Amino acid sequence: MKLRQVNQTTGELGLLTWQAFGALVRPPYEVDLWVVQMEQIGVRSVGVAGVTTIFTGMVMALQTALSLPSLGIKYYIGSVVSKSLVRELGPVLTALIVGGRIGAGMTAEIGTMKVTEQIDALRSMAADPVKKLVVPKLIATLVMLPALTVIGDALGILGGLIVAVLQLDLPPALYLNDVLSSLKLADVASGIGKSFFFAYFIAIVGCYNGLHTRGGADGVGRATTNTVVLTAILVLVSDFFLTKLFYLVP
Repeated sequence: MKLRQVNQTTGELGLLTWQAFGALVRPPYEVDLWVVQMEQIGVRSVGVAGVTTIFTGMVMALQTALSLPSLGIKYYIGSVVSKSLVRELGPVLTALIVGGRIGAGMTAEIGTMKVTEQIDALRSMAADPVKKLVVPKLIATLVMLPALTVIGDALGILGGLIVAVLQLDLPPALYLNDVLSSLKLADVASGIGKSFFFAYFIAIVGCYNGLHTRGGADGVGRATTNTVVLTAILVLVSDFFLTKLFYLVP
């Protein structure tokens, strides 16, 4: 993308954000649409988020213990797995895996409505497409992605426990005590705080690309691909700066 296109896209994303939050606080509040989107975005993503994080926790526990056996690191598996998952891997992996799924879905749904002129039909009936389409998806993602992150963190720690007990012959109490003694409230707050930013990026980019889809079915495919790529880049780049920010905040 050229610099001019980047600036234009950034400005349009900012404008869409302003319109979405403006429509959010303006009645009527269509809670039924919000609940439907929460079910589609959150509940249906529990499986993929759970599988991703539980096996990540298992791999981390196994790799950490087998890579540094001479240091006796296996007795600190709980702290290694919990800290890494809660502060970093849990929010990022959940955002990448779930975000790719729901972001692509948002773009495909809104993009199909765009190329079939259903959005123009909404405007002709004096309905605001941003309030009807963007706001429910934004609210649902902001609520459900942090919830999925918390569930994923718990399952990842459980995966580490399974490996610690079955593969490394550690007592479950030793592992859980290490987790509870090393994990602080600031660690949990850092991971959940990141997930709110990631949720915003996923929802706003997915809806933006959907609303700007052109060129029929081929255009929908391109917009969906752009959403997956751009959200992954935004998640990874913002994660670096958010990590620095949360470590600076006491």
